[in-house]
Amino acid sequence: MTARGDRPTYPEIGATAGALPDGYHHAVRSRVIGSGEQTFHRAADRLLGWQLQRRAGAGFRADSATAVPGARVSVRVGWGPVGITAPCEVVYVVDEPRRRGFAYGTLPGHPVRGEEYFGVEWRADDTVLLTIKAFSRPATWWARAGAPVARLAQRRITDRYLRSLDDSS
Repeated sequence: MTARGDRPTYPEIGATAGALPDGYHHAVRSRVIGSGEQTFHRAADRLLGWQLQRRAGAGFRADSATAVPGARVSVRVGWGPVGITAPCEVVYVVDEPRRRGFAYGTLPGHPVRGEEYFGVEWRADDTVLLTIKAFSRPATWWARAGAPVARLAQRRITDRYLRSLDDSS
């Protein structure tokens, strides 16, 4: 993980809570993962306890048992010895009666700059929706050169995230 004094590598900290900023690649994906209050609370607990990342198969480390502002995480994606470690910091947490989640932002050493939000919502129709919302752009020359491959990899991990908290998990 990065040094404690490191700050997120982009100026629009917290922007996934509203309109995504210009000048970045945007991704917004949602999936119904079940229904009812019990499902919502179970999914929220799993989400805030880092289970979304762990169940999706990403290499993952955190310096906190749950997602709290300032928590540092490191996500590793790749195959065998070939992989990328991506340090992030939780920049905000949502804790509302029918909506819970968090966003983390990139830190120095991450191949991109940006932020990703993970949230669950218990909707009025009783469904429970998992949403992932992100903005990013390359931070290194090799991330720029590999942008098409990186976007494909990002889409695949997002698909795994979206499947990781449904009722059958």
